[in-house]
Amino acid sequence: MEISGKTLAAVGAFLVLAALLLFAASYEISHPHAVALTPNGDNASPPEASAPAPVPAGDMATDFKLEDAFTGETVSLASLKGKVVFLNVWATWCGPCREEMPSMETLYDELKGNKDFVMLAVSQDVKGKAAVVPYVEKNGYHFKILLDPENKVGDSYGVSGVPETFIIDRNGRIVAHHMGAFDWSRPDVKEALQQLLSAKG
Repeated sequence: MEISGKTLAAVGAFLVLAALLLFAASYEISHPHAVALTPNGDNASPPEASAPAPVPAGDMATDFKLEDAFTGETVSLASLKGKVVFLNVWATWCGPCREEMPSMETLYDELKGNKDFVMLAVSQDVKGKAAVVPYVEKNGYHFKILLDPENKVGDSYGVSGVPETFIIDRNGRIVAHHMGAFDWSRPDVKEALQQLLSAKG
């Protein structure tokens, strides 16, 4: 029986998802880390019971519109449909965020040549541009930085602490979700994302 292209694409997407979740899980076991929950880094108390549940992998990603910290343009997730989006929620005061951002820059440098790959770092800093721009310039990061001082993305995605990362496929579906800092420069991360990029919607 002949296998259709759509079936192959679906199987490929599933394998990519499995690979992403596998390396995330294995890293959690061997490299425990703190997730910053507040500007003071207080992660001793769990999120309140009334807090929204995190958006799971498999769900459609909620659209949003946020300002680019450097250009001032409005960026929406809807406008990026057809692309693979690396969506990271962070803040300048967050230690684990500062820990993982150099590896995000490495990943961005390796994949920025692919016009279908987009890295968005959504800042929760309440001071907005005043806090974010100097930090980004000092550290030499080049991926797109968005401002979300009202925490709209965090609320709609059920983010319980920062950093938190969502991988969104070409169809706008969340295929992987990782809570906490991670080494995004790992070869298996790049390989999994390249597989996702090679799959057509």
